[in-house]
Amino acid sequence: MDDIERKGHELLEFIREFPSCAVAFSAGVDSTVVAKAAYVALGDRAVAVTGVSSSLAAGELDEAKRLAELIGIRHMVIDTREFDNPQYVQNSPDRCYHCKNELYQQIQRIAPQLDVAVVFSGANADDLGDYRPGLQAAAEHAVRSPLAECGFTKQDVRRLAAHWELPTWDKPAMPCLASRVAYGEEVWPERLEMIDRAERYLRDHGLGTVRVRYHQGDLARLEVPPDDIQRVCEPDFREPLVQYLKELGFRFVTLDIEGFRSGSLNTLVPIETLEAITKRSNIA
Repeated sequence: MDDIERKGHELLEFIREFPSCAVAFSAGVDSTVVAKAAYVALGDRAVAVTGVSSSLAAGELDEAKRLAELIGIRHMVIDTREFDNPQYVQNSPDRCYHCKNELYQQIQRIAPQLDVAVVFSGANADDLGDYRPGLQAAAEHAVRSPLAECGFTKQDVRRLAAHWELPTWDKPAMPCLASRVAYGEEVWPERLEMIDRAERYLRDHGLGTVRVRYHQGDLARLEVPPDDIQRVCEPDFREPLVQYLKELGFRFVTLDIEGFRSGSLNTLVPIETLEAITKRSNIA
């Protein structure tokens, strides 16, 4: 048994300690591995739950349904109402806490009818050293994180996903659309729609992992892979791109020459805030 098979076995044994579970299922590689493990370990006593709101990128719900069917796990789709929460809309650095708090509240509200004993998240061990306010919400709701608790790094998760032949093994990270809005700028469904359509345009034109960051004054800051920066600057690509983004409602379009990097908006958060929230965001 090689290392990744051993770790997969440990993950299954961890999950088998619970009589039943609900997996917070976003269709990303982490939650897909947890859903697969939950189904293998518990069968019909496991259910995947996907929360839907304006913060979910186009196509992700269809992807979640397809993956759940592929795995064989029961799948439930629920509406989340984070936009009803002024603290979420105002978009302070702990916005993710309010989003996850709403998701876990909704899952736990239906837990009795689903007959599940525990809620699982897809957090992995690498997330523990990152700025993740959502981990605080998980701790408050006694949500367990099998990947993190079994010591899985992001690389381990992708290796196990490939070993289990899950199609998401190399899927780029796809955090919620609200993560593209600079802290302090209110999160509105209309703004998220602008961002979603802009990113789809870039992907439809051959760019891989991209982010369209929303800043004050309807400014779009584009992050693309460094190898694509020169292409984006070419007039035949740049001019129709700028025209399309302005039609969406952006007033200014900029290109970040540092290229794509995950979580770049966190550089705007004061270090004292990061330290305070990270200290509270420990896993159950």
